[in-house]
Amino acid sequence: MKTSSESAAHSYNGYIMLVVLTLLVVLIIWSVSGGAPPTGAEKSAKLLFVGRLLGAVFGILIVASGFFMIQPNQAAVITLFGEYRGTERREGLRWVWPWMMRKKISARAHNVHSERVKINDLRGNPIEIACNVVWRVSDTAQAAFDVDDYKEFVNIQIEAGLRTVGARHPYDDMSDEDETTLRGSADVVNREPCEELNDRLRVAGIVVDEAGLTHLAYAPEIAGAMLRRQQADAVIAARQKVVLGVVGMVQDALGKLAADGIVELDDERKATMVSNLMVVLCGERDVQPVVNAGSLY
Repeated sequence: MKTSSESAAHSYNGYIMLVVLTLLVVLIIWSVSGGAPPTGAEKSAKLLFVGRLLGAVFGILIVASGFFMIQPNQAAVITLFGEYRGTERREGLRWVWPWMMRKKISARAHNVHSERVKINDLRGNPIEIACNVVWRVSDTAQAAFDVDDYKEFVNIQIEAGLRTVGARHPYDDMSDEDETTLRGSADVVNREPCEELNDRLRVAGIVVDEAGLTHLAYAPEIAGAMLRRQQADAVIAARQKVVLGVVGMVQDALGKLAADGIVELDDERKATMVSNLMVVLCGERDVQPVVNAGSLY
């Protein structure tokens, strides 16, 4: 397929042509009011008057139909009998010959929030994902001629790119390996949709300035199971932290007792003390103290 390329169009200053239109209107008014031949004039004079009048009217129609307005961040693609004749980006009132077609294309930034898409992540888990995309037209010729409907093309490619990016990574890290995940690697995952969409939309002359995930969740059919798994992981991590802290406290207690010479414990008593402290410090409920008033042994 031949790739189109934007080029500058040749158009005229619309304000100058507005002056020409005004002169033509004055001419036709003068022709009707003061320039009409008398009743008994010759036929040739009457024909000349009618011809001048029709010419002025035709000129007014020609000039009036060639005006078009270009607003800021807007462009007009100009064609002549199906042939691309350039793109006009200069702001203000412009004028071209009326048989040259003008198609206006906005060069402003567009913001699109995609629908939630249900896909499978790298491990095959069904997830729901959505993104927000900011895009704009950079090459009006490609947008007008290389794709049928560039706005619909953008919407379809956003969904396709979102599926591609979502299938590259797992939703969450279920192993001990440090890998890129959709939930935990926001900097990487938010960069990939922008790169993917720029590759896909380059054929339409469209540039994606920003793309990021706005919704990410497990599909409803597995959300409950995954929530229990996440809760289990949180409980295990908390338990590990508690155990490490308790071990340090027991070591400090035994070291302090030995250093200050408060009491000397054999290995069996140390094991008993460690066991009791671990139970007391790691337990989730308050313990009931038991006072031993007898001998240590």
